[in-house]
Order: sequence, then structure tokens, then C-alpha cells
Amino acid sequence: MDFLISRSPVKDTNFHLFTLKPVVCIIALLSILFSNVSHSETSNDPHYTDVGFFDIHVCNWPDRPLFFMAIFSTYHFNAISSIQIFMPDNLMIGELTLSKYRLLIDKKKKEKRVFIKQFDIPDNAKDGWYYTKVNLKDGNTIISKDYVIIDKLKIARILSPDINKELDSIPKLITWEKVIGAQYYQVFIHDKWESKLLHTSKLLNKPEIRLPDNLLKKGGFYSIQIHARDTNEHQFLGDFNHGSLSKKIDFSIAE
Repeated sequence: MDFLISRSPVKDTNFHLFTLKPVVCIIALLSILFSNVSHSETSNDPHYTDVGFFDIHVCNWPDRPLFFMAIFSTYHFNAISSIQIFMPDNLMIGELTLSKYRLLIDKKKKEKRVFIKQFDIPDNAKDGWYYTKVNLKDGNTIISKDYVIIDKLKIARILSPDINKELDSIPKLITWEKVIGAQYYQVFIHDKWESKLLHTSKLLNKPEIRLPDNLLKKGGFYSIQIHARDTNEHQFLGDFNHGSLSKKIDFSIAE
């Protein structure tokens, strides 16, 4: 892995996209950003420019309307005066807040800032090229783009085992209903007794996860959460276009 998470305090007391599921979403986000380090910021991919990477997702989270999650990551944060986000009809959605970011540090001790913000999806939002105007302190403006299709990805539903009741034995395989339109899934398991994230899966291309040996224990109390996404590192749609996040579903295992 080419990046390390900074141990310094995160400049982000208002990091809204993480307020519902903070640990899960931070890890999911960082996995996205780590996957991007192999790309050149000056490649033909329209998400990348000389000053950074832009992506915007349509997110379906529990108990709230669809929303946009906009991301801009850059090494060149000191050169930037503002980052504005626009719809295909050139109406501005809003600006990223430069004082709120997550800090990544690579092996060469080079800092990268990740600016993230949620935006309501306007009633007149349409499919097309959404873009940022990255305004630089020297007076120049650089455009980066992401193609967005306004649609709703359903939330994954657990099929087996029946975790709505105490399990008699430690499950080895957990399956869920295939989400139409999703190509990948990522699973997060928390230990409820110790209040910690216990396991984050790799990107899965089937609606199932085979659990590592010795991950769960008899008498344990856990929760599981599933993130579904339509694609991964697409030339036009970015890292992904649609994502959904299930509620944390608690389950226990008998002694």
C-alpha cells in the first residue's frame, strides 16, 4: 500500500458523509483512494488532472433520500483557492470546504488531502458530465469531470444465515440477495462487545462472503454491514457511480 493514514488530528469536525456510519465509510473511502494511486494524474482519464482527482457518487443510505458524495483528492492543496462543483447544465451544486479534509501521507512523506462533502441532489439533476472548477491561487482554473447517471442502487438484504435470531454455531458463509446493477460488494463486521471494526473484506464480485477462520467466537455479539457498488475504476463513471449501504444488522452466537 502506497499511503499511510496520518496520525495527526483530522481537519474535519464536520465530515458529514461519515456521520451515519463513520468507521465503515472512512475505510471504504480509503480503499477507494488507495486503489487510485496506480493511476497517473495526467492520464486520459477525465477524473484526473495535473492538480488532483475528482469523483462524485449517487449514494443510497438507510433512512435518508439519495444524495451526492463528492470527492477531490490532491497533493497540490496549497495552490488551490476553491473547488466548485457543477452539474451538466452548468448550475453550481456547491463548493468543497478546503478547511475540512482527510490527510494521507505516502511513503515519501508527501501529504495528500482528500476533500469530501455531501450534497442534496437537486430536483432538476440529470445524467451527464458533472465537473469541478479547481480555481488556483495564480488565477488559472482547471476542469476535471465525472459522468453521472442518476439512479438508485438497492440496499443489500441478508439471506443466510437467519441472523434475526441467535445463531447456534459460528457461520462460515454469509450470503445476501443479489443487488441488481451491483458488480461489487464490500462487507464490514463489527465486534459489538468491544465496539470495534473487526473485519473489512476486499471487493467481492458475488453476493457472499466466506468468513476467515477464528474471526467470530462463540458467545460473540456482532454487526454486519454491506456496501454495494455498480462498478470499479471506470473510465467515465469513476471509481463507482452508484453505491448503497445497508443498516448495521446485529447478530449473536450462542455459547
